[in-house]
Amino acid sequence: MYTIRNVPYRNAEPHTSSRRQGRPRDDAREAEILTAVNELLAERGYEGLTFEATARRVGASKATLYRRWASKREMVVAALRAGPARRDGPDAIDTGSLRGDLLALCARLLATMHASDGQTALMLLQAGLEDPELCDAIEQSVGPTGARLPASVIEAAVARGELPAGVDPFVFEEVTGSALLLRRLNGLATDQPYLEALVDSVLIPALQATPAPSGTLPAGIFSGHPAPASAH
Repeated sequence: MYTIRNVPYRNAEPHTSSRRQGRPRDDAREAEILTAVNELLAERGYEGLTFEATARRVGASKATLYRRWASKREMVVAALRAGPARRDGPDAIDTGSLRGDLLALCARLLATMHASDGQTALMLLQAGLEDPELCDAIEQSVGPTGARLPASVIEAAVARGELPAGVDPFVFEEVTGSALLLRRLNGLATDQPYLEALVDSVLIPALQATPAPSGTLPAGIFSGHPAPASAH
């Protein structure tokens, strides 16, 4: 679906077990810092983002940043929550039907993609592939992003008889984000008719045909834990 440089991920920022104590936060200053983080993500990618570069961008000390966030991962999640992944509605996806839930998940993922440029989306995917904990932190902190199929959506669909017990999320997590990202990068339509076609023609039939029990399929690329290629 795309070409991503195979660059080894390094999280150069130190991890600390607890956030340092300091002066009370200035909300306006924090918003300025998080804006700078999103700008640097777009310019340099996840690996190129550092506390030092962020501090220089906003004219602050690294200590100012460390008082707010204990690691680069934590700072990036905060920036995404304040920027591309920000939303004012509820986090949970629960429309009352599998079709509605899948459409809502697709719409949520598109909203996040549209709030950032294509390069940022690719960068986050690359970083997430090499740092599963980043994927998990984003998903848990900002709520369902639309990249994964939440267990709550599966459980509700099984209870309604729309999916078989033990359904595996592989189909959704391999296909949905890949298709939407590829279409976005190529300037192709991702309007409501397209989303309905994707859900009705691909996602629902494939999920209903998923073998049970779960665990028999590989992890999808947007699962946060895809298996790397075997060395030959």
